[in-house]
Amino acid sequence: MIFLYVWKLQSCWLFYSFRASVLCFHLWGGSLGRGLASRSESELWTGPGCTTLSQLCPDGTRDYGPKQMAIRERAFNAIISCFKRHGAEVIDTPVFELKETLTGKYGEDSKLIYDLKDQGGELLSLRYDLTVPFARYLAMNKITNIKRYHIAKVYRRDNPAMTRGRYREFYQCDFDIAGQFDPMIPDAECLKIVHEILSDLQLGDFIIKVNDRRILDGMFAVCGVPDSKFRTICSSVDKLDKVPWEEVRSEMVGEKGLSPEAADRIGEYVQLHGGLDLIERLLQDPKLSQNKLAKEGLGDMKLLFEYLTLFGITEKISFDLSLARGLDYYTGVIFEAVLLHQENEHVEEAVSVGSVAGGGRYDGLVGMFDPKGRKVPCVGVSIGIERIFSILEQRLEASEEKIRTTETQVLVASAQKKLLEERLKLISELWDGGIKAEMLYKKNPKLLNQLQYCEDTGIPLVAIVGEQELKDGVVKLRIVATREEINVRRESLVEEIRIRTSQC
Repeated sequence: MIFLYVWKLQSCWLFYSFRASVLCFHLWGGSLGRGLASRSESELWTGPGCTTLSQLCPDGTRDYGPKQMAIRERAFNAIISCFKRHGAEVIDTPVFELKETLTGKYGEDSKLIYDLKDQGGELLSLRYDLTVPFARYLAMNKITNIKRYHIAKVYRRDNPAMTRGRYREFYQCDFDIAGQFDPMIPDAECLKIVHEILSDLQLGDFIIKVNDRRILDGMFAVCGVPDSKFRTICSSVDKLDKVPWEEVRSEMVGEKGLSPEAADRIGEYVQLHGGLDLIERLLQDPKLSQNKLAKEGLGDMKLLFEYLTLFGITEKISFDLSLARGLDYYTGVIFEAVLLHQENEHVEEAVSVGSVAGGGRYDGLVGMFDPKGRKVPCVGVSIGIERIFSILEQRLEASEEKIRTTETQVLVASAQKKLLEERLKLISELWDGGIKAEMLYKKNPKLLNQLQYCEDTGIPLVAIVGEQELKDGVVKLRIVATREEINVRRESLVEEIRIRTSQC
C-alpha cells in the first residue's frame, strides 16, 4: 500500500512515498498532471534535477569492479612489459595544463578539450592526450634525447560509445622516442612495439595502416588543393575509415569549398593501399614524383618497409593512402592499428571497436614550446587500452572464465576452536616472509567455510593449524585443487608455499 501526501513547497512538490517501510523523498518541479500515482519508485527517482542510481556516474565514464580491474591489469602488465623491454623510462605530467599549451594542437578536435573554470588567474584545461604534455615537458626541461612511456588518464568532450570503448575519461598508454637519429629506425621500432603488444594480448587478426603526412600534403598539392585547405581536407580524409568516399567527397565539396575536380583526383589516390610494390609505383607516378614533399615521404616509406621486413612483421603492415590522422602536429610517418572483422566461438557477432593503436612522427611540436623554437624530432605510439579492454571484457564474460581478483597464495585456517591467536601468529610470519596470505575475520570459523572461501576466490593453498600440528611443530598444507594434504615444518612453510605457488 502506498500513501502519497502532496503539498507545495516553494516552487517544487515534495512527495513522500512509503513502500515496505521505506521512506523515499522526491523533489519535483511543475504540475501534477504526470500520473505519478501509477509510477514505480524507480521512476519517481527521475526527473528534472534528479538522477537514478544507474546514472550517478557522469556521461562517458564508468566504474571498474574487481573483476574488470583484474582484466585491465593483465593488459597493462603486457603493455608495460613491452615498453620496458624496449628500454623506455617512465614519466608523469599534471592532469591539467595551461589552456594555451593545448590550444591549436589538435585541429578540428580542439573543440573536444575540457576547459576548467577560472579559479584565480590561470586558464586551465584537462589534458586531451599525453603527447602535447610530453612535448611541453621536453622543452621546459631542455631534454633533447629520451625514450619514455607514460600511462595516464586523458579527457575528451566527445560523444561516448561505451560498448565500443569510447569514453570521455580514459587511459592512454604512450611510448615515444625523442632525439635526432637516422631516418625511420625509431619509427620502425614503434611499429614493432604495436605488433608485439597486439600479438601478446591475442585480440585476433589485425592490420597496421601506415602513411606519411608529407605524402598526403604532396598528394593534396598535385590534386589542386589550396595550401590553406590542407589541414581541413586532411580532417575529411581521416573519416574514410568510418564513412564511404561519397560522403567524404560531399563534405569536401559542399562544406569545405573544394572543387569537384580536385576532390575526384584525391579520390583516385586515397583508395590505394598495398606494400612495397605500391610505394615503387607511386615513386614513378608522373605527378607525385615531381612533388618534393611526396618524394621525400615515399623515399622514407620505402626505407621503413625495408626495416619492417627485417623485423618480420610486414604481413601485418599496409601502406594506406586514406590514413590521415587529424591531429595537426604530425609531420611525417603516421600509423594506426585496427582489428579485422573476426568471428569468435563464444560470441555470435564479431566484436568491432575500431582502431586500437595509433601514432606518428611530430618533429615540430617541441619547438612550439621552446622560447628559441629549437626542435626535437619525436615519434611515438599510443595504445587504445579502453578499446582493448572492451574486447577482453566481452570475451571473458562470454567464455565464463573464472577471474581471480586477488593474488592471495594461501589462507591461514584452523581446524578447531580457540586457535585465533595461533592463526594470527602464523599469518604474521607469512606476511613477514613476503607471502600473500589471508584469514577469515572470525574467532572460531568452521573449517568447511574456510575451505569454501578458497574455492570461491581461487586461493590455491590452505595452511591449517590444529592442536596436534602445534604439538608436532608442523603446519598442514592443503592443495585446494587436488585436496591433497601434507605436513610441513613450520620453519620451511614460507619456502614450500613459494615453490608450490610458482607452479600455478
